Amino acid sequence: MSGALFYLAAFVVLLGVLVVVHELGHYTAARLCGVKVLRFSIGFGRMLWKRRFGADRTEWAVSVFPLGGYVKMLDEREGAVAENERHRAFNRQGVGKRSVIVAAGPLANFALAIFLYWVIFMHGSDELLPILGTPPADTPAAMAAIANGEQVRAVDGQPVATWNDLRWVLLKKSVDHESVALEVSNERGDIAVRRLYLTVAGENGWEGDPLERLGIRFFRPDLPPVIGKVMADGPAARAGLQVGDKVLAIAGKDISSWYELVADIRDAAARSVRLEIERQGAVATVDVEPEVVIEHGRSIGRIGVAVETPAANRELKTFVRYGAVAAAGKALEETWDQSVFSLMMMGKMLVGEVSWKNLSGPVSIADYAGQSARLGAGYYLKFMALLSVSLGVLNLLPIPVLDGGHLLYHIIEVVRRRPLSERAMEIGQRVGMSVLFALMAFAFFNDLTRLFSG
Repeated sequence: MSGALFYLAAFVVLLGVLVVVHELGHYTAARLCGVKVLRFSIGFGRMLWKRRFGADRTEWAVSVFPLGGYVKMLDEREGAVAENERHRAFNRQGVGKRSVIVAAGPLANFALAIFLYWVIFMHGSDELLPILGTPPADTPAAMAAIANGEQVRAVDGQPVATWNDLRWVLLKKSVDHESVALEVSNERGDIAVRRLYLTVAGENGWEGDPLERLGIRFFRPDLPPVIGKVMADGPAARAGLQVGDKVLAIAGKDISSWYELVADIRDAAARSVRLEIERQGAVATVDVEPEVVIEHGRSIGRIGVAVETPAANRELKTFVRYGAVAAAGKALEETWDQSVFSLMMMGKMLVGEVSWKNLSGPVSIADYAGQSARLGAGYYLKFMALLSVSLGVLNLLPIPVLDGGHLLYHIIEVVRRRPLSERAMEIGQRVGMSVLFALMAFAFFNDLTRLFSG
């Protein structure tokens, strides 16, 4: 399967599962509350396929626009209802039943996320240990005196066992904390506390990678710039570089580690650079022109060499798995944390503290779906769970046309002791549609901007 088709398939499966689960929540609640369901549609617009099933002859359909779906229930506001079926109309139900039916869609998405996280945590996975690398100069991590190879044990007293744990805790803390205390240990077992200031994480409206701005990087072993392998017919081979050559300088700049060499070569795409090397005790210079490679939309340079020491002696990963009960608790905690974090970021977006450029649309989601699917089932299911949480939170926002908007109408009905007028709800629907279309247009614009800017 070609790359584009693979990404499209991953996106269609992802969206299909989330939409079906959401609408099944509405459908199941409606049936349990005694409301007749006329149609269950995946997608909007012209129907591509339809069949009728069940005692109520509910119409199951797939429509042309797949970005969503709907459950159409018997309702006197949308057409004539036979006398013997009026008790099964949605509008004839009490506000409690109507609220349950409306809320069931988002709750189904949260339930799906909990189930997926439960399966993931029980299955287990290899995770990177929270071992820190040398931070760039003038970053908060550098100012905190973090050293290469230090492993984080806790953040403000909260234990962290994996790199993902560390990343998630720092992201959450960055929203409302000025600084945190990192408890770290080195390879000798010495324990220290580093004070990490977090204010730069939210600079530029949280665009890009907040951890990179903090200077938090994963550990890199101190590897000398000694060539261990030269690719046949590559730029290095053509320039005469050999296995065992130690690079002393590049373009007059002294080199002390393999990673410095890689970084400088990456930045030298399509231009010749002079390497000063040491070979069998003698110093020589070699001119090499890196070949241009496109990576994530950016042109980088490569010369076709590999490091002499391919791996560090230190253990960098750990296998993490939970029992059924512990996995359930962890899944609930993860879903709750993701929901709260999403709401906090949405709130900051509304007040201008988070850039609207962080809003993603279908193109970005398809890209992430394809990338996670290529990494493996575990990553794909994690992304599905994350998106399911986001869909649940989004649908509970008090915007007319969304489930949260209908719940807002019900709250107003309880307070007023009578429903809003049809005119008021119609105006609300129009406003809600306008807001929703504006958000969708902005998200799609962001997608196109990312696509063309790389």
